[in-house]
Amino acid sequence: MIRVLTATWPVRGVRAFTTCRAGGVSRGAFASLNLALHVGDDPSDVTTNREIMARACGFDRQPLWLQQVHGQVVVDAGLSWTAPPEADGSFSTRRKVICAVLTADCLPVVLAAKDARAVAVLHAGWRGLAGGILESGVAALPVPPTELVAWLGPAIGAGDYEVGDEVRRAFGDSAHAAFIATSEGRYRADLYALARLRLKALGVTAVYGGGFNTFRDPDLYSYRQTPVCGRMATVAWIA
Repeated sequence: MIRVLTATWPVRGVRAFTTCRAGGVSRGAFASLNLALHVGDDPSDVTTNREIMARACGFDRQPLWLQQVHGQVVVDAGLSWTAPPEADGSFSTRRKVICAVLTADCLPVVLAAKDARAVAVLHAGWRGLAGGILESGVAALPVPPTELVAWLGPAIGAGDYEVGDEVRRAFGDSAHAAFIATSEGRYRADLYALARLRLKALGVTAVYGGGFNTFRDPDLYSYRQTPVCGRMATVAWIA
C-alpha cells in the first residue's frame, strides 16, 4: 500500500500529492517506491513501481515523466511526447493529463488556477529557483498570477541544507533573509523561503504547504542524507 502527502489548498478540481517511500518493489538503497530511472535502480523495478502508483491512484495513463536538468524549461504535458522531454516542469489545461516531477531534497512546486483550468508542477532546487523555473511555470499558464495558488511539497529543511557563498550570491541581496551564516563562506539555505519570495514577486500570494524536511523524515528520500537513493514523485492534474 502506497502513502502520499496530499496538497492541502482551496482549489477544488485540481488534485496533487507527493509519494512516500513505502509500497514499491525496489530493494536496498532504493527501497521501496523509487520512481526514477536515472539513479541506478533496476529499470524493471522502477517500471513496476510506476504501475503500482498508477493503479493505486486510479490513473488510466502514466504521468509525463521528464528528463530533469535543473533548468528552467516547462513543457505542455498534453502533447504527444515520444520520449521524456528535457525539462524541469510541465503544465496542462486539459483534464486527466498528469504532470510530474521527481525529487529527493529539491523543492517540488505545484501551481493551479483558482478556477481549476490550469495546473503546473515544477522541480525547484536552488539552481532552478535562481534560474527562473517558477517564472517559467507562471508564464506557461494562461492565468494571471493573482489567480494562481501554489503548494510547496517536501524538500530539505533549512536546518540541514548547508550551501556555499556562490548559492547565496546567485539570489542577490533581496533574498538575504533566506540564508543564515554558519561559518566563513557557508550558509543554511531555506528553499521554502526562497520560493515564497519568488512567488510573491511574481504576484502569487496564495501559497500553501512547506514545513517538510526530507533530510529528517525516514518516509521520504533524501539525497543529502543518502546519496544513493530513490526519488519521490510530485504529481498534479485537473480532475
